[in-house]
Amino acid sequence: MKAIVLCAGKGTRLRPLTFTNAKPLIPVANKPTIMYSLEMIKNAGIVDVGIIVNPDNKKDFEAALGDGSRIGLNLSYHVQAEQKGLAHAASIAQEFIGEDTFLMYLGDNMITVDLGKFIKDFEEKNLDSSILLTPVEDPSRFGIAVMEEDKVVKVVEKPKEPPSNLAIVGVYIFKPMVFEGIKDLKPSARGEYEITDAIQWMISSGKTVGAKIIKEWWKDTGKPEDLIEANRVILETFKTSFIEGNVYENSVVNGNVHIGKNSKIMGSIVRGPVIIGENCTITNAFIGPYTSVGNGANIEESEIENSIILDNARISNLKSRIDSSIIGAYAKITSIERKPNSIRFVIGDYGNVEIPK
Repeated sequence: MKAIVLCAGKGTRLRPLTFTNAKPLIPVANKPTIMYSLEMIKNAGIVDVGIIVNPDNKKDFEAALGDGSRIGLNLSYHVQAEQKGLAHAASIAQEFIGEDTFLMYLGDNMITVDLGKFIKDFEEKNLDSSILLTPVEDPSRFGIAVMEEDKVVKVVEKPKEPPSNLAIVGVYIFKPMVFEGIKDLKPSARGEYEITDAIQWMISSGKTVGAKIIKEWWKDTGKPEDLIEANRVILETFKTSFIEGNVYENSVVNGNVHIGKNSKIMGSIVRGPVIIGENCTITNAFIGPYTSVGNGANIEESEIENSIILDNARISNLKSRIDSSIIGAYAKITSIERKPNSIRFVIGDYGNVEIPK
């Protein structure tokens, strides 16, 4: 079995972060979100993985992941030049897939399900396709499946009147026959070739489509609040502290905290779960629970919690605590005393700043 991970989206809901970084490469707990997906795929026994990218982010993925050898995978990259939907993205990899059955994984998904058991169930039942489903409160926002016993009998994309509350999570297994259906698809009302239409083609053609309904945690990390929640979930898995940097005597570290090499904690309180990368300087600061601090960051005279701070960010002399925030790489936030008492900003497109009254 092979796998493809779809990463060609533009990540518009995460701008401005995605102006300089592909969405699946934005870190959660100091690791790119796609790495969690790739590790799960590897643990399921799959080593040949195709990454579907767009022309603008291909080099970013190649720089971050290389050929996959350092993580025990064989990675290849396949360019989707135009964003025409999930079915179209899958078709880009048809030559790579060949005659193999394949797992398809949306690159901005984070799940905790055991993919090995999902694959084993698919094989034991001799299915033609299988999908992960989960109950949701607002099914009109998702592709929805209708089940009869253990088989999927109907799928529909973002229905106005949902026939069930079972949302398609974004992890699929297909036999290569799915490409027969994809080649005959017509664009949907939103101008995309929908993978739900390809699944419905399989059902209508008498193919057997199964599903696994999951209750485990799952998140589409498409919005800032989703990334922050994912960060919390990953940090909650920390069971011990791991400190390679220097914690000076006038500092306090509580809870499960990871501190990277050459980082300095001086006159500060760090209350876990927290991860602090390498070569960071934390001075007279409070780093609260569920915070990730990237490599090379400098935080001084400030308080932060429940946030993601990316590499080489600079935060200093803030009177208000930073909470539930994402601070981009090389960003600089500082408070200075001067007259008149004004505020200065340099904010990129789609930036969001909230200032207490």
